[in-house]
Amino acid sequence: MIRFSHSVFALPFALAGVLYALHLGANTVPPATWFWVVAAMVAARTAAMAFNRLVDRRMDAVNPRTRTRELPRGAVSARLTAVLTALAAGFFVFAAARLNPLCLALSPLALAVILGYSYTKRFTWACHLFLGLSLAAAPVGGWLAVTGRWDWTPFLLGFAVFAWGAGMDIVYALQDEAFDRAHGMHSIPARFGRRRALAFSALLHVLAVAGLAALYWRYDLSGWYWPGIAAGAALLFYEHRIVRGDAGKIEFAFFDVNGMFSVSYLAAALAGVYL
Repeated sequence: MIRFSHSVFALPFALAGVLYALHLGANTVPPATWFWVVAAMVAARTAAMAFNRLVDRRMDAVNPRTRTRELPRGAVSARLTAVLTALAAGFFVFAAARLNPLCLALSPLALAVILGYSYTKRFTWACHLFLGLSLAAAPVGGWLAVTGRWDWTPFLLGFAVFAWGAGMDIVYALQDEAFDRAHGMHSIPARFGRRRALAFSALLHVLAVAGLAALYWRYDLSGWYWPGIAAGAALLFYEHRIVRGDAGKIEFAFFDVNGMFSVSYLAAALAGVYL
């Protein structure tokens, strides 16, 4: 039900946040910091995914697309899922405590955002923006894990991640446009239709690429940063092209293409800092 591969969306951006904090003047950090950043990210992702499955289990049971998931078909119990959520959330707080006091203090807020997202589809079509906000916390958290002090610099990367995450969630929601509308659930596709939803998603992805490109100047990166940005832009263009032509490829676009996008960005960040 919860796979480690699900962490590939946000984890590269958390590591980029660590990398940029070091690049822009923070002291070197021990290997344990990298470990606890990864541990916190995987724990947060596990808690968010498990909680989302738990909250949506009754709706998933009547949705033809999701009725074969583990909870609706009884392969995993609701009680076990609740225990997994609690354990993952607790380990996330523990990992944050191992980083520094600021990360520990902010960990309840982070949990409120990533868990609260699961309820937003019940009352607002802007639910995708909350998912974007959940992912945007990753690079900010990575930065704070290194510096241990408040700074607005990582929010530049956070904004780009926010726009990318919200845009890709709109694409994913296209699968349930008719179901959401029929069952009173809220999403941009259900509210505005497929064509406008794709246009809104494309606009967000343009903002994401523009935001990432702007980091070249703000973060004092080398020219080797640009090939990675170009690759990321090409991946997002490809994502929109395939979902416009074939709705059956939404799962591939969401998981595979966006996974490649986040990994390609980490490669761009590494190149921009070290080459």
